[in-house]
Amino acid sequence: MHGRLIGVSKVSVVSVVQTRKWILVIAQDMADEGVGVIATEKYGSQESWRYRIKDGGMWRERTGQERVTRGKSVTDAFKNVFLPQGYPESVSEDYVQYQLWDTLQAFSSSLSGTLATQATLQGVGVGNQEATVAAATMTWLLRDGTGMLGRILFAWFKGSKLDSEAKKWRLFADVLNDAAMLMEITAPHFPPFFTLIVCVAGVFKSIVGVAGGATRAALTVHQARRNNMADISAKDGSQETLVNLAGLLVSLVLIPLVTGNPVLTFVLFFLFTALHLFANYKAVRSVVMETLNEARLAIVLRRYLLDGQILCPAEANRSEPVFLEFKTEVPVKLGVRLGDVIRRPQELQLALRNNTRSYIIAIQNGSVCVCLSADATVRDEIMAACQAVCVSAALRPSPPHGALAHLSEIRDSWVMVSESHKLMERIFLPFFTGLEKAGWQTDRTLLQWDEWRAEWRKKGS
Repeated sequence: MHGRLIGVSKVSVVSVVQTRKWILVIAQDMADEGVGVIATEKYGSQESWRYRIKDGGMWRERTGQERVTRGKSVTDAFKNVFLPQGYPESVSEDYVQYQLWDTLQAFSSSLSGTLATQATLQGVGVGNQEATVAAATMTWLLRDGTGMLGRILFAWFKGSKLDSEAKKWRLFADVLNDAAMLMEITAPHFPPFFTLIVCVAGVFKSIVGVAGGATRAALTVHQARRNNMADISAKDGSQETLVNLAGLLVSLVLIPLVTGNPVLTFVLFFLFTALHLFANYKAVRSVVMETLNEARLAIVLRRYLLDGQILCPAEANRSEPVFLEFKTEVPVKLGVRLGDVIRRPQELQLALRNNTRSYIIAIQNGSVCVCLSADATVRDEIMAACQAVCVSAALRPSPPHGALAHLSEIRDSWVMVSESHKLMERIFLPFFTGLEKAGWQTDRTLLQWDEWRAEWRKKGS
């Protein structure tokens, strides 16, 4: 046992003192009962101590484990350097599995990047006596310049979608990164088009930078359980640096082998790329997000309409698609302008029939559009999205089952919307209650709402 004598006379109060992660529990008159233990404390789940009265003082000793060995100290040091403070209580349950796959993909991407960098340097003339510094500099500047423009344009077009579909865009970014590196490796074999190819690759990599960085931030918000996003992000950077250092050491052995051997370069690149894509797929699949987006909400709602069961976050995340769908059969548009929903005054009356909620739903141009009221709550947003998902499912060519079968038989769009209001009145309250019991977050969502809000005279007002 490891102990320390602390000068204190007697403790006769009950209290809990918490400083950072140290938790001290002081027991009232425990010493009077002959137990001798007057207080216990722990440091997260890593250490636990207790205090005994001895010779008028207080003796501190470790409980639950023997004296810390040197190996254990090294392990603790490693955790302190590369894992967030309070691990594992301060992070989500999927943190370790995601980080392991993320580490593997980062290592393979580092090796692929080494091969691509070597090819790019060869293409701009490194080692070629006939190449000029000016030509190489111009090629590099053009690549960086087009990349900067691509970064701005992508953030403009898709920036608002990265939160709601973080898994999809995370995987898409890594696929695009591999495509960019493949272009860089093949570019030296097409000298007339070298500058064009590396510029396109630069645009791809700039998109990867935006999509990868933004989705990583979204995943950090999910992993943080104590508002410790900065700590998690910093430790993730340390982990990535360590992986890149390991990749650098391997690259020192790899480069002499592939220099002047394009066949081996391509073989190794495709092996590293396959490993990179597989690890990325497993990484995004391991993430279990408790916040509803359109895909997870649709999965849970359809299961509820089918058999009355509410899927927990882990079950719904396993069924969530992780590949981008660039075209859907009946898209749902949330938070559109009132003019996109209502074209004539009579349509407003049709839209409000059987509707007492803070949103309006309409079917326009093959899409289900939702206009949100200015006073709508998060609960209203979830209800509106549920109703829009039901209408979208009823409009698809394949007939739905269960409660949506009746909606699919209706041909008039406004009658279908009116009937969907009745359906929501019956099912939403037990469905919403079931979401909370199943562990879903209902105080905020990742539903992709636009910023348009409207006001209208609601029924009964």
